[in-house]
Amino acid sequence: MRNYWNLKSSKAGVLFFLLAHVATAQLSKPDANVVKENSYIFPIRPGNPASLSGTMGELRSTHFHTGLDIRTNNELNWPIVAAQKGYIIRAGVSPTGYGNVVYVKHPDGNTTVYAHLNKFNDALHQYVLNERYRRKTSSVDLYFRENQFPVNKGDTIAFSGNSGSSGGPHLHFDIRDPNNLALNPLTFGFAEVRDNVPPIAQKIALKTLDKNSRINDRFGRFEFYLQRSGNDYILSQPVLAHGTIGIELLAHDVVDNARFKCGVNHIEVYVDSVLLFKQNIERLNLTQGRSIYTVIDFKKMIADGNRFYKLYQDDGNTLKFYSQSPGKGKLNIKNNNTSTVRIVMKDFHGNTSTVRFRLKPSEPTREVFTLQLPKADITSDIQDNTLVIASRNCEGEEYGAQAYVKGEPTELESAYFSAAQNVYLVDLRKTLPDSVVICGQSVVTNLKAMVPSGVEYKYYSDLVDIRFPNNALYDTLYLSTTHSRNADSLEIFSLGGPQQPFSRSVSVTLKPTQPYTMNKATGVYRVLGRAYSYEGGEWTNGKITFNPREFGNFTILTDTVPPVITRIYANTNTARFRIGDNLSGIASFEATLNGKWLLMNYDAKTGILVSEKADPKASLAGDFKLIVTDQAGNRKTFTQKIQ
Repeated sequence: MRNYWNLKSSKAGVLFFLLAHVATAQLSKPDANVVKENSYIFPIRPGNPASLSGTMGELRSTHFHTGLDIRTNNELNWPIVAAQKGYIIRAGVSPTGYGNVVYVKHPDGNTTVYAHLNKFNDALHQYVLNERYRRKTSSVDLYFRENQFPVNKGDTIAFSGNSGSSGGPHLHFDIRDPNNLALNPLTFGFAEVRDNVPPIAQKIALKTLDKNSRINDRFGRFEFYLQRSGNDYILSQPVLAHGTIGIELLAHDVVDNARFKCGVNHIEVYVDSVLLFKQNIERLNLTQGRSIYTVIDFKKMIADGNRFYKLYQDDGNTLKFYSQSPGKGKLNIKNNNTSTVRIVMKDFHGNTSTVRFRLKPSEPTREVFTLQLPKADITSDIQDNTLVIASRNCEGEEYGAQAYVKGEPTELESAYFSAAQNVYLVDLRKTLPDSVVICGQSVVTNLKAMVPSGVEYKYYSDLVDIRFPNNALYDTLYLSTTHSRNADSLEIFSLGGPQQPFSRSVSVTLKPTQPYTMNKATGVYRVLGRAYSYEGGEWTNGKITFNPREFGNFTILTDTVPPVITRIYANTNTARFRIGDNLSGIASFEATLNGKWLLMNYDAKTGILVSEKADPKASLAGDFKLIVTDQAGNRKTFTQKIQ
């Protein structure tokens, strides 16, 4: 039996294989002031100050962080102890995701999770090893009976590591309730985690939420650096505003003994002392990890990596963080009085800081003297439901433009202007222009359809078909598609844009215009600058269908080059190799010794394979063979006579 990994899965959210445990050894008696009979104890060095690199609810690039990341000073093999009595319910090994992981079920119905482990205690390790050999697979997902592996509080169940998709040695620790919702471990009273510093704010962003709204007389999203004064962060000057406005916040928390940025779970927004919005991240539904895209400004994160909290609810945001919020947080500036906005940030330990700024009502004006000269003669962007076009003024032309819809022109008036440029706003809910012509120059939108969220939708064309399953979109999508060839004559299918995430995969069928070898070796790849990421696909009648979870630029490539196997060493005790592939990526590997299956532990981060014998005292002497296959079906074989 071979060991298969689709490395594509590690991009989207990785399938977490889990591990089981047996506990035998026990640490020295924990500090009585920390460990109480019915309480949970800290899983690493209970009673000693801990250092965290992550907290529950923290914003990650593709998901919410579900627990604590506990640092181990960049060291491996710190003893990991059961936080409470119970039994090991599940355990697993994987080259990605949680890596080596143990799940322990407790009498109160909760389950604790211990991930990225280096190894299990002896009893659990032996059981898992036997199962891997019996099943002839390196990756396993094992479940256990209630009386199979009982544990007491404080039993050593494993040792810390850096397995799976870990970015460095640490323990990932979750506590999940009987409904499999992730709870904040800090609510269990771990005195090892100390926090005397309030959350830190860096920026706010104000965003116009409809075509008629303005920030400082302009439409769009605008960021403002904050000035710090103790635990207050302020804007000294008021911001001009009109219409429906959304507030975003770039902030983080820190805990003692660590320099890492953690999440801010508790945020409240007050306008003139009246509560407008409240966010409490107290529980996380593990099936809604990708819903993080409704909490952060995804477009901004793609642009520069910054994760701004949206302090308002988009229509596609159905998370349960806002039960105490009086509304969706969208601020409507109508009256003539300056409003004072106060954002209160609080961490679990009660440390509090605030952001304060003022919004001064200002009726929209057509002439805006603060507009800067655009970077190009004409630029375009889509913000929510609005197409924004900016153009430099040209001599002898009026402040106007023509929008073409199905070839028919319509006069388009600028929304506002300066001596240097004009800005045009098009409500895409009313019309989808093919192009806009200004001063003899045109912007081709390539907009093909308005795809509603919450329903199944099918799009057909000569070059691409797309099927959106029910609830695949968080918000309305204005679908654009183009087809071109790059400098290397590769066909490029541009779909939508990478700034539109999906909650579920969509089905895309490409209809290439040039001939390809229609077999497993030829597949779809995402274009990432000069690199390519394998997406796969199935050929049918000259068309290839694949299932992305984000749009972007795609091409079709043929991979005929087998993987690379680099021998580090292979002797009678251990065989160690590095494997890699130049294009499609590693799909599987299989090792044998004298014709019998040999376990190889794989770390996908480094590409390292290391043998593990069923009997530690046995010799690896004999005929060794390693076969590595990539996702395009190319195979590489290494053989050696080990003596």
